[in-house]
Amino acid sequence: MGDPGVVLDLREYISSLDRSSLPRILQVCSGVYFQGSVYELSGSEVCLSTGDLVKVTGLELLSVCCEDIGTNSTFELPLDHSGLFKLVPEDLPYSTIEELVGLQPVGVDACGSFTFISRNELIIDNLTVPAGKEITLLSVEVTKNEERRARCQLMGQQGVFADMLIPFSYHGEFYECENDRGYSLQEIMMSDRLCRRRFRKIKSKKCGGPLLFVPIYQIQGIMHMRKNIVKFPSSLEVDVIDVTEQCKDLTFVTPLLLAEIATQPKTAFPTMAEILEAPEANRFFCCSWFTELKKGKHLVLHKRDNTAMVLACTPRGRKAQQYFLISHDYGGQMRRRPREFSSVYELYVAFSRCPGLKVRVTRHCEAVEEEGVPALSVDEQLEVLKLQTVEVSGGDLGPEQKLESLICRRIIEEDEDDDEKDENQEESEEICLPLFTQAHFVEKLPDKKKYCLADLGKNFSLPLEVKVVSCDKDLEKDPLVGLTAVVLEEALEETTVLASLPDSPERCFALPTRWLQMSLCFISDPLPWAEGQTPELHPETVSEVTDHFYHEYHRLTQTDVAPPPRPPKRKPSSSESQKTRDKPKSRTANKKSSNLPEKLDSLSLDHTKPALSKRNPPPPPPLESTEEPPPVIPRKSVSENLTTPNTYVRTPRKQQKKQRHTERTSSGSDHDYETVDDVIQVHDSIMFY
Repeated sequence: MGDPGVVLDLREYISSLDRSSLPRILQVCSGVYFQGSVYELSGSEVCLSTGDLVKVTGLELLSVCCEDIGTNSTFELPLDHSGLFKLVPEDLPYSTIEELVGLQPVGVDACGSFTFISRNELIIDNLTVPAGKEITLLSVEVTKNEERRARCQLMGQQGVFADMLIPFSYHGEFYECENDRGYSLQEIMMSDRLCRRRFRKIKSKKCGGPLLFVPIYQIQGIMHMRKNIVKFPSSLEVDVIDVTEQCKDLTFVTPLLLAEIATQPKTAFPTMAEILEAPEANRFFCCSWFTELKKGKHLVLHKRDNTAMVLACTPRGRKAQQYFLISHDYGGQMRRRPREFSSVYELYVAFSRCPGLKVRVTRHCEAVEEEGVPALSVDEQLEVLKLQTVEVSGGDLGPEQKLESLICRRIIEEDEDDDEKDENQEESEEICLPLFTQAHFVEKLPDKKKYCLADLGKNFSLPLEVKVVSCDKDLEKDPLVGLTAVVLEEALEETTVLASLPDSPERCFALPTRWLQMSLCFISDPLPWAEGQTPELHPETVSEVTDHFYHEYHRLTQTDVAPPPRPPKRKPSSSESQKTRDKPKSRTANKKSSNLPEKLDSLSLDHTKPALSKRNPPPPPPLESTEEPPPVIPRKSVSENLTTPNTYVRTPRKQQKKQRHTERTSSGSDHDYETVDDVIQVHDSIMFY
């Protein structure tokens, strides 16, 4: 392992790192992966900037990089490579046995032993070993005097082996012998000493130089302000420095989303947290606690919970609607308000959710015998009984049809003057209301009892319209008090984190994890109360939300609901069918007459424009006559000196049209027509005006 404070290449540092010393803290010094660049390597996103700190927590071997010393080329081999490699003996001699043992594989870690020779004769414990005799190193032993010795084996005559102990301090000139034993790639990588040695391929067709193996690890670590564990390979060209000793007390901040905080064990609460990233925009909440969620703000996190809520809103009207999330722990009292229905289908939907529905008619409804719709009078009271398929006689609808109808019973108030027999007959009268009937009703409530929100959810089905008659005393200001009505639309359950501000830890508010995108981190600050004196919590049970929240919630939870039924199509009467038959004839009869205005519309002064691309020469001037002067067109006296004379010349085509028309109208006619000259004079006076 590299010395602390020494700048090393990342691959070199990791190769020499002892795994038992983990975790280690590294600081990025320089390299190609700096200046905040982002690199995606092996499926992991890496961003290493100069000065970043990485806490290395684990190493995983990915592959092996092989460097051919002869050709100075590199290539990568997988861990399951099937080829074998043999050790290349070192050319330099070892001066002591200690040096030889320190650089050579010994025991189990070596995956076998190796053999060496001595250039000089050895005399050990009255045993003489001639120079050049092969000696096999087996293991290392420690004597009673704590002296370290190397147990070696010497092959004698007739295949007899002799063991001897050579002290580590024994000096000489020792050389390693070549060994034909093959090592797999995994065996080499498992040994800390073998992976530093040079090898050569066995049975290789190409004659390459010795190979050096460099393991490539996947580094697992923690970085400051990184949510997930960082993973990157050790082959990155980055220089690092070991700063473990200098950064012993450094705490790496891990940001957590609000949803991740809700998955923490219950024993992690209560605790203090700091907001690292506040919600970007206020799209969902209008409550006061939302303005306190700012970056750097500290919060007290009391617990996580699944909170039962009700989505509510104010009725539609002249004022803008308001929307609320009301917790089931709301302490205010509510009184039901009668619901209004604008169709029998709405009545059926309410009855299916809550049987025993009684209503009163608010608008008169005329009977339609063909569709099976009975007459309804204002203030008439009905009790909904059941849904039933009823056969309706044809009439204009043709054959009998089966319609889904709501069976209701008329409720007749008791009258002392009526006979008991007639009263029983009227009370037992049932009517059938087809689901498509457009009628107006209002609910008849049996009592004016006060309910809490939890009881309303148990005893009635939503939606309900209520009036808050008493406020929640735990709230500083109850926003539901003073509203004319509140519609409880839908029950929901949200995962929340109960939080409060350190200044007032007893005033809590629930943070819905699904609707707040923010990140926090746990901090070691003490809780804002004395140990063992947890304050009594007063959670905020009503949170005002925006219309965007309301519509977004319904968009996410919407279900395919069948539309209300349509009324049956009526069969056209004989008079209507006769009219439809006469319509085509009238069109054909008027077709010829309609051609005439079309032809007249096509006539215009410009319909001969293509033929008049070259304008005809102007007509010759009229013959001068000394008997009568030319007529003078009258002009206004006011504009005599202010305007220039009009030099407009009428085209000869216009004159010919006028003359033809004059001749046609005057020849052989006894009728009184205007003369053409009078018409021309009128037009000229208009033209020169």
